[in-house]
Amino acid sequence: MSTLRKTSNEGRSKTLKRFAQLAALGEVVFHISDLASLWQITNRNTLRTTLKRYAEQELVYRLWKGMYALKPADKIDPLLLGIKAVHSYSYISTETILFRSGIISQRPAAVTLVGPVSRRFEIGRTEYACRKLADQYLYRSDGVLEIGGIREASLERAVADLLYYNPQAHLDAPVDWKEVKRIQAAVGYQLTSSRYNR
Repeated sequence: MSTLRKTSNEGRSKTLKRFAQLAALGEVVFHISDLASLWQITNRNTLRTTLKRYAEQELVYRLWKGMYALKPADKIDPLLLGIKAVHSYSYISTETILFRSGIISQRPAAVTLVGPVSRRFEIGRTEYACRKLADQYLYRSDGVLEIGGIREASLERAVADLLYYNPQAHLDAPVDWKEVKRIQAAVGYQLTSSRYNR
């Protein structure tokens, strides 16, 4: 066997092994740091070159800064992409949840998240806005549900989050103020009694 053919077979074998490792995780979206750890590639240039080659072969798709997927962005739930892009604990909340629930009538310009950083970004054709929330509130899970890897605020948690940022926020439909108050107290937010004592 020629050295060239042997090298080619070794490369294919390594690629198959890497994608078998990805498949075993059951994830679709990855950060470059996740791949470096999984594939035990310590040299960043080697990893970037490898990912560039895989992207050219459409084995992976580059979605955003250091974020890759096994599918193109338009084939992945945009809510999951937003959560993955923040790359730390975050959840879908505020206007996105409230619009979907009919509590506000104006469609938000971006998918709204709450997380440890304030950031606006775009992946594919979807815009995202992440609002920074202090750790003392962020990691309080009251009213935050996780389904299929996507963390979302309940309607009442989304109201409580929105009132944290803007106590005068306008709502177009009634909400369960008793539950909003309970969540505000559980999370440690300041109570907005003027909103539910009407």
